[in-house]
Amino acid sequence: MKIWVDADACPVVIKEILFKAAERKQIETTLVANHFMRIPPSKVIHFIHVSSGFDVADNEIVQRSEKGDLVITADIPLAAEVIEQGCVAINPRGELYTEHNIKARLNMRDFMETLRSSGVETGGPSAFSQSDRQAFANQLDRLLAKY
Repeated sequence: MKIWVDADACPVVIKEILFKAAERKQIETTLVANHFMRIPPSKVIHFIHVSSGFDVADNEIVQRSEKGDLVITADIPLAAEVIEQGCVAINPRGELYTEHNIKARLNMRDFMETLRSSGVETGGPSAFSQSDRQAFANQLDRLLAKY
């Protein structure tokens, strides 16, 4: 198992949780982003810088991830693609994407996009909270316990 992180929009606190887990479990963890970011010196933590552009980081993750890998992303279409490949996907709030819930999430995402494009203000996600951080850490621990 490897961990892939869609790192452009991933909260710093989630990256810190991932860095600690990667070191503790010695699991190769790769952050993919279109802007440079600091990562701790480590044999198991890596960074891939991709060019700017629509879905460039997502495509890199799809191309490099393999069945059984864990992908951290808030991007629902990316989650759908990696689940189809046999990966496990969770978002930074600790929600597990599955074969059973991903289609409904894609439909809701598309519906909300249609509303926004027609001028309806839908608001955004709530601010990232301590309970979101805890939910992510708990979900990550459950998944890594299987490793």
